[in-house]
Amino acid sequence: MTGTDPGDGSADGPGRDVRGRAGRWRDQAIAVGWLVLVWNLLWGEFTWGNLLGGILLGTAVLVFFPLPPVTFAGRLRPRGLLVFAVRFVVDLVRASVHVARIAVQPGYVPHSAIVAVRLRVRTDLNLALTAEALSLVPGTLIVDVDRASATLYAHVLDVRRRSDLAAAREQVRAVEQRIIEAVGSTAEVRRLRADPADKEPS
Repeated sequence: MTGTDPGDGSADGPGRDVRGRAGRWRDQAIAVGWLVLVWNLLWGEFTWGNLLGGILLGTAVLVFFPLPPVTFAGRLRPRGLLVFAVRFVVDLVRASVHVARIAVQPGYVPHSAIVAVRLRVRTDLNLALTAEALSLVPGTLIVDVDRASATLYAHVLDVRRRSDLAAAREQVRAVEQRIIEAVGSTAEVRRLRADPADKEPS
């Protein structure tokens, strides 16, 4: 028998539209969740007031300042999420101690630099998550983003030698890798492992 059954959920059928709406709601919920997390991290504590404020703020941002749709095509990996969380806390504590030492050290004038790092997984979601994770750690701040080439420009504190620049670039790549291994798709994980060191932007 030839032809297409109208109830088979083909690309133009109603099933596709229902799944599309469900996917958009899922993406919006994930976006609000990340905004709530960032809001609470910026306040420095998780409270019911900060949670409610983050939900209201995140919803307002998505309603009044709509961004291009960012589709979550990956999957959550508990082991990767745990590794990311532990390493994030370690980096946060280590960087906080380092910045505090610089602040109280008499006569020490730290030098700063801006490094450009092109991400290997060039999706809007990976670009946003990597930039947020880096900016939350003291001593590192994303000052510019080139979406077309997926390049992050990071301001790094206390750069004393060329090896510090290389270490800063490796830190960005390490954060990207942990994020992809936590929430990336199988194809993105394979791409990352197949291309461990991309060329630097000129």
